[in-house]
Amino acid sequence: MLSSSKGGFRLLPTVDSPKYIVFSDFDETYFPHEMTNERQKALYELEDYLEEKSQQGLLLIGWVTGSSLESVLHKMEKGKFRSFPHFIASDLGTEITYFLDHNFLLQDLDWQSTIDQTNFNKKNIDEIISLLNKEDIELSPQTQLGSSRYKKNFYYRSSMDTKMDKRNLSKIKEVVKKFGLNVNINRCNPLAGDPEDSYDIDFIPTGTGKDEIVRFMLEKYKVHPEYAIAFGDSGNDLKMLKAVKHGYLVENAVKEAKDNHTHISTGPYSQGIMNALKSIIQ
Repeated sequence: MLSSSKGGFRLLPTVDSPKYIVFSDFDETYFPHEMTNERQKALYELEDYLEEKSQQGLLLIGWVTGSSLESVLHKMEKGKFRSFPHFIASDLGTEITYFLDHNFLLQDLDWQSTIDQTNFNKKNIDEIISLLNKEDIELSPQTQLGSSRYKKNFYYRSSMDTKMDKRNLSKIKEVVKKFGLNVNINRCNPLAGDPEDSYDIDFIPTGTGKDEIVRFMLEKYKVHPEYAIAFGDSGNDLKMLKAVKHGYLVENAVKEAKDNHTHISTGPYSQGIMNALKSIIQ
C-alpha cells in the first residue's frame, strides 16, 4: 500500500535524491480521454510500478501539462486514478505544485519568483491581441479552464490556406517576442476536447514551458539529463522530449509529432510509458 492518502488519492513515497526524474505530459499521454477496461488496467499497473520504484528511491515522477491543476484533478477523478505523482507542472509548466507528505499542495516559490519578474500581465496580452486584430489575425479566448495567472489561452482557427496560416502564425510569434513574452503554438487535438482545424495559442512568460521545467527540476534535484526520461503525444511536447536523453512519444501520438520525433514507445498511453521505463531503469 502507498504511504498516505489525500482527497481519495494516495501519495507516492517521497524521494529526496532520485537517480531518475520522469516527466510526462498528461492529456492523451498519461491520461486517455477514452478510458477502456484495458487502459484502466494498464494505468493501475503503471501506478504500482511507480510506487515500487519510488519506494526504492529510484525515481521522481511529475506531470508537465498544458491543463490547469483544477482540470487535472477533475480528470484524475474521472479516470479513477489511485495516486498522485510527486509533482504537477500545470498550465504549460508555469506553475509547479508538489504532492508530498511534507509539501502537499505546496507551490515552488523559487519558480514563481522567477516568473514574477517577467513582463507577463493582462495589459500586454490585451495589446498583443489588439495588434494582431489590426493584421486581420483573430484569436478567440478559450473558456474551458484555459487560463491561469501565468498563461492565457486562445484558439486560432485555420483559414484552410496553408500559406496564410503559416504567415499568421509567424506574425503571432513576431508580435509576442516584441513584448518580451513567449508563445506556445500547437495544432489542436480533438481527442483532448479541442475544436478541429484549430491551433492552441498559449501566451506564457519568457523562461517557462515544458522544456524549462525539465531544466529547473534537474537542477533542483541535481540529476544529470542522462537520467531524465520524458513522454508526450503531440507537438507541444517535442521540446521537452529533446531536453532529456530518453524522450519518447507514446504509440498513440499524433502524426504531426511522429513526423518530427523518431523515438516511439512500444504501446499507447500508460502501457507505452511503463514499457519504456522498464527498458531504461534497471
